[in-house]
Amino acid sequence: MKSQPKSIDTIDQYIAQFSDSEQKILQEVRKCIQSAAPEATEAIKYQMPTFCQHGNLIHFAMCKEHLGVYPTPSAIVAFAEELKAYVTSKGAVQIPLSKKMPLALIKKMTKFRVEEMTQKAAAKKKPKTSSSGLKSHSSTTTSHQGKTARRTKPSK
Repeated sequence: MKSQPKSIDTIDQYIAQFSDSEQKILQEVRKCIQSAAPEATEAIKYQMPTFCQHGNLIHFAMCKEHLGVYPTPSAIVAFAEELKAYVTSKGAVQIPLSKKMPLALIKKMTKFRVEEMTQKAAAKKKPKTSSSGLKSHSSTTTSHQGKTARRTKPSK
């Protein structure tokens, strides 16, 4: 009977499972993303190295013949012209291991995502106002069945 594979909890553990040449590529990409998003935190999400700042910024993963970079669909659209040399899908880029890693492009996509997520976070923090210009007040209550319900109080 095969034993369960060891759980991968950190990017260091993720990188350690690959060959020396693959580890070198993964470390280069990691450092590139770190330099573009110095305030981001590292995590493993979807079994891939992930950088987070106000949500997921970018993921990457080693595949058999390519490095998968997952900067979300918005970055794929924003950098479509520069990504023409690579296989792309809705939110992914496949960079062949036989090619030089486009670190400058990965850095630009990461910076784009930092800006995008920072703007989204700032927009969420702004207080909502009603059409009359008054702030709305809302409260959260728990029903007798333990489910959370959201109730909005009328603006004064």
